[in-house]
Amino acid sequence: MASFVKRGKTWQYTVSHYIDGKPSHIRKGGFRTKPEAVAAAKEVEYQLTKGHVTITKNTAFSEYFKNWVELYKVGKHKTTYTRYMNSVDRVKEYFKDIPIQKITSNEYQKFLNEYGVGKSRETVRKLNTHIRSCVRDAIEEGYISVDFTRKAEFNATKSAKKSEEKHLDFDESIRLYETLLSNVSKESMSSYLLLLGLVSGLRFGELVGLTFDKFDFEANTLKVEQSWDYKDGTGFGPLKNEQSKRTISIDDVVMSKFEELFKILPDHPFDLVFFSRISKVSVLSNEGVNKALKNILLQLNIKPISVHGLRHTHASILLYQGASINSVSERLGHSDIQTTQDHYAHVLKEMKERDEKIAVNMFKKHKEDLV
Repeated sequence: MASFVKRGKTWQYTVSHYIDGKPSHIRKGGFRTKPEAVAAAKEVEYQLTKGHVTITKNTAFSEYFKNWVELYKVGKHKTTYTRYMNSVDRVKEYFKDIPIQKITSNEYQKFLNEYGVGKSRETVRKLNTHIRSCVRDAIEEGYISVDFTRKAEFNATKSAKKSEEKHLDFDESIRLYETLLSNVSKESMSSYLLLLGLVSGLRFGELVGLTFDKFDFEANTLKVEQSWDYKDGTGFGPLKNEQSKRTISIDDVVMSKFEELFKILPDHPFDLVFFSRISKVSVLSNEGVNKALKNILLQLNIKPISVHGLRHTHASILLYQGASINSVSERLGHSDIQTTQDHYAHVLKEMKERDEKIAVNMFKKHKEDLV
């Protein structure tokens, strides 16, 4: 049985039940209206009928979130794990030691609104995604009864970077390809990395993690089996996910360039293709390669993109030229096809519009011939 009381400007519910024959009470306040408190109490009562025991001991949200990340995300790629821990820091900064049991939807929305100042909607959405997964587990474990992330709105003050600004169009990519192909040089290994990034769609960590034995010059294929920690220089590391382990076909002209290069390159530590003695991380730095790419694009009078933008370029052009989304997803090493659809929705929309025109005009020429 539930009872409700107004405390100041907010409402509190009390759900009474029995544990081993002894009366027990579950209380939670901070609800803006009585109907909100009633709805939350009904959810608690429903969970109790299913045998779920609600944990009444207060637990700091930041502490619960941190423990959850360390338990469930420790095996993720280093970059992914770091992003989750950054989310933990944001929660700790805002909520401090406030118990997870005392956080309402309104308070959580205030948190997202404050976080969204100076950030894009996509950045806010990613933070919410991390927290939402944790909150759902907290509900299953009985720490809370209501998903306070359910109605979250992703308000932001900074416009997200337009999808078309993240990659080159087809004509621009052709110009870059031809320029790189004509100017690759042993003295500038960045040019080789950029060329390979453009035709393979590999992530930067995958590119600098390549070793000589991963190139098959007979089959013109490339094996992606490991990455390199290009941020801290700790060495080889796992790929982002299991699907990232893959073998992909590469342009034979590009492969011939690398075959010629390998004949004149000296032995490198760890057999790394893109080893660098002057870099503190032992491989070409992301900053240095980005600078090289920017200079080349400016010379071509093309608006600069990042090295990661070459990956977007590769995928976008493949999709627009008719490659199936399944094969593109596999080539990129995405964890699932939904990831590919989310990242390249703009290209899929363009393809749909193009295909609609084809459908509308499919019999038009035939009809004109008959007239």
